[in-house]
Order: sequence, then structure tokens, then C-alpha cells
Amino acid sequence: MEVDRTPGIRPRPSLWRQMDALGRQSFPTLGTAAGMLLAAAPLGLPGQAELLPGFALASVFFWSLFRPAAMPPAVVFALGVLADLLGFAPLGVRVLILLLTYGIAVGWRRRLASQPFLLVWLLFMAVAAGAAFLEWACDSLLLLQPLPLAPAIFEFVLTAGLYPPLAALLTRAHRGIAAWERA
Repeated sequence: MEVDRTPGIRPRPSLWRQMDALGRQSFPTLGTAAGMLLAAAPLGLPGQAELLPGFALASVFFWSLFRPAAMPPAVVFALGVLADLLGFAPLGVRVLILLLTYGIAVGWRRRLASQPFLLVWLLFMAVAAGAAFLEWACDSLLLLQPLPLAPAIFEFVLTAGLYPPLAALLTRAHRGIAAWERA
């Protein structure tokens, strides 16, 4: 790694700047956790139970694709445990789903990061369909009987529809963080 030898005045790494850098680095994790807590709050919205796993899946996919250093596997694991606890799901199901989503997003990162949004969204919809099916299969297996598919289909449709507006918000946040880091 080359050392920057260009002349100029550089700000001293004060406590405030260090705290600011830590806040920007932890924004993806804390923002995802806060959104999951908000989705689990008793707001009385129709389909709110399916919003929690959809939000978690979309956030982990986005941040793993565009800022993987801020969403390492240990954080994804912790977010999966939080999603399982908040959604009263069997422990480990959403952990597995989020870790698989992380792996797919990081694996496709180099090819997708510069692609048009539609292509990224299509891959996300495939991941969301696989996640809904895997959750349905795990829940059915744990109960030793096939569950109805309608809730899994609804969760997939909600998650696929949630991604575009959420990605627009997260893209603005990502660009703001990147602009600050370049300054």
C-alpha cells in the first residue's frame, strides 16, 4: 500500500473525528438493527410480521453487495439471531438465510456492483424467493408437516417490493458515507 505523500494540511484525528468515523462505519449494522426493531414494534400494520424478515434480507443484501466491510459475517449472524428473536422464529432459520444471502451478495459483488439497478433487483428477487422457500421448508421440517405456501409467497412479494424504495434510501446513505471518506 502506497503512502500518500502529497503536501497539504490534514486534520488531526481528534476524538470527535474518530467517533464520527466509527458512527459511519457502524451505520449499516445499526441502521439494519433499528429498522428490524421498528418492523417488530406493535404498529398494527397489515403484513407487518413479514416486513421484519424482508427488511433484514434487503438490508443485508444491499450492504453486503455495496459495503461488505461494514457487514461482516459475524454481524450478519447477530442480525439473524435478532431477526429470529424478534419474529419468534425458530433460532437459526433466519441466521442461515441471512448468512446465505451474505455469501451470494459478496460472491456476486464484483459483477453486480456496477450493473444497472434492474439486474441487481432481479438477483435480489431470486434470493428473496429462495429465502422464502427455505424458511417455509425449515419451518415445515421443524413442525413435521407441510405448512401452507401462501404466507411464504406473500413474504416474497412484500420483500421484492420493499427492495427498490429501501435501496434508494440506502444508496443515498452509502454515497454520503463514501463522500465523507474521500474528504
